[in-house]
Amino acid sequence: MPRSMWKGAISFGLVHIPVDMYPAVANKGLDLTMLDRRDFSPVGFKRYNKGNGKEVSWDDIVKGYEYSSGEYVVLSDEDLRRANPEATQTIDIVGFVDAEDVSLLYFEQPYYLAPGKGGDKVYALLRETLRKAGKIGIARVVIRVKQHLCALVCVGDAIVLNTLRYADELRDPGDLKIPAASDKKAAVTDKELKMAMALVQGMAEDWEPEQYHDSYREDVMALIEKKVKAHQTKTITMPEPGEKKRETGKVIDLVSLLQASLGKKPGKAAPEEDDDDDDEPPPSKKRKTAAADDEEEAPAPRARKAPAHSSDRVAASGVAPKRSAAKGAPKAAAKKAAAKTSAAPARRKKAA
Repeated sequence: MPRSMWKGAISFGLVHIPVDMYPAVANKGLDLTMLDRRDFSPVGFKRYNKGNGKEVSWDDIVKGYEYSSGEYVVLSDEDLRRANPEATQTIDIVGFVDAEDVSLLYFEQPYYLAPGKGGDKVYALLRETLRKAGKIGIARVVIRVKQHLCALVCVGDAIVLNTLRYADELRDPGDLKIPAASDKKAAVTDKELKMAMALVQGMAEDWEPEQYHDSYREDVMALIEKKVKAHQTKTITMPEPGEKKRETGKVIDLVSLLQASLGKKPGKAAPEEDDDDDDEPPPSKKRKTAAADDEEEAPAPRARKAPAHSSDRVAASGVAPKRSAAKGAPKAAAKKAAAKTSAAPARRKKAA
């Protein structure tokens, strides 16, 4: 059985419930030791007397408050308790509120409360009252040397004390560049919202916390085992040359990303999206007819061999080049006049 970290009582009105407090969470992070890279020896930290430089053991350490430069008031654990015995031994409920009214930003650290000796009946009474009313108790408690605001929450058959942050401990997000709902640059279309909702609904599932685990820690532990088996315990792995960090690019086409997430091809729209107003309409048939009429009205150029690629372009476009036809007519007339002028002296000479 774990050792309790605090003993006292829950107090509301004239009711006192003796309870013991236990940590509700266990830190399972990677416990890495700092080493000297020159010989891989552990690096330690000494508690030393800044006056004479000598090391100090835990038994000789006391706590003090610096009331002026270099001057301290010594405070023992008994001093801290006597300052306010009731505050240090009581979880004082000051009110009951709806659970949904307390933002998740305020919740900090959970602790289990178990009934103390002779407290089973009143403990169960408070638990069932919280459950029936759908409320949480807001209380104050001193843990070590700090008074905490806290919430008493009914979780299964246990009452959980969750310390809360004070309002002035939360930073104002006003200085952050967060897009407002009315910001046109971040406006979300109905189509994007519809696809995002489909993605959320497709990923919806029941809350089963047991299925989630620290996969990164497992990967690091697997790497450690691999290095131990390969006798590479004192090998420092350096980044490979030319290795690039992952870059975060700008989202160009949000719809394509949503389609890819839903398992669709980026260019293929779903059948229900065919009637969306933002789709590009097909080219009008009247435009093609007008282009054909222009082609018939344009004067045909003189017979002249054109490069194959230019005729291919004209055929592909389906529209005759008006400018080249207009320029070709004057040139043809000029050539005809020059031919008549050169032919005239020859006819006169023959007649003579």
